[in-house]
Amino acid sequence: MLKGKLILATLFCNLCLTLAAAAPALAADDAKFDITAPVTESDSGEFTITLKGQNIQDLFAYEIKLGIYANNVEIVKATTAINGFSVPPIVKNNEITFAHTKVGKVDGEKGNVDIGTITFRAKKAGTTTINWTNIKIVDSKLDSKTFTPNTSTNFIKIFSDLGSHWAKSDIMQMVDKKVVEGMDDDRFAPDMNVTRAQFATLLSKALDLKDDTVKNPFVDVTSGAWFESSVKKAYAAGLINGIADDTFAPEQNITREEMTAMLLRAKAHATGMNMDDMTVKESIKFSDETAINDWAKKAVALAVESGLMNGRTEQEFAPQEHASRAESVVVLKRLLAELK
Repeated sequence: MLKGKLILATLFCNLCLTLAAAAPALAADDAKFDITAPVTESDSGEFTITLKGQNIQDLFAYEIKLGIYANNVEIVKATTAINGFSVPPIVKNNEITFAHTKVGKVDGEKGNVDIGTITFRAKKAGTTTINWTNIKIVDSKLDSKTFTPNTSTNFIKIFSDLGSHWAKSDIMQMVDKKVVEGMDDDRFAPDMNVTRAQFATLLSKALDLKDDTVKNPFVDVTSGAWFESSVKKAYAAGLINGIADDTFAPEQNITREEMTAMLLRAKAHATGMNMDDMTVKESIKFSDETAINDWAKKAVALAVESGLMNGRTEQEFAPQEHASRAESVVVLKRLLAELK
């Protein structure tokens, strides 16, 4: 057992010395490198990248460096079809180093070469980007050359309850922007209702509101509540009103017309406009327009006209229905796109 460990240690040291000290290069100048991921999206979070080289003249050993946000992933395994000895991947400062060498007096690999594969497991929902930044190739004469492939691939771990959901793409984009989060690492609960405090918090994050020093007028937004700061920021920016002068009803599910009004106030704040100065070009054309409260009619008309909001169906706006988490994310994405 000890003898085997000594052999592996010797091979590892020889490989490191070879890669570090080898003289300039004998590798084809027209060598090309590519990184691919056969599966680029799943809810399991496991994905494999394949590293390939083309027009390789003589590959006896290599050291690969990949850039990745290491907190989001763990390495499951790394393999290569090339005979020899591999150094397991080392992760440091968001960089992965993976090395391999052939053993003995043998020729190096030539032509189109499958250099290696690495399997990862994403820990959280969202996009993982893997950048192939560097490869040092040592040939059978122990000459070396370093290449900078500058190629990358992405993998998206989706929430297990998004599947074929109509809002999947928009939700995952907003997750990547750090505007929204899942209920946990695996579930987003897209059809769950959104509370007034939750939507105020989403607006505060999306617009990166800063001021929470304003005096809190709401008796039901208590000191230390998870939503206290976000509600105060939204209030200071003029995004929200209470259901009464001193009552916000933070845990009450938000209606679609309430969400629309907050959304339009957020647009006005971000653009420096006043809602009173915004004009409606077309009247509301939903069969349930009489169910829209007078205070919300202009906001609904403006939001529908600009494309920020749609009806639940082509005929109905459903103003008094509760808004879902998916709907809240989609309208926020539209708002941010409009503000670019």
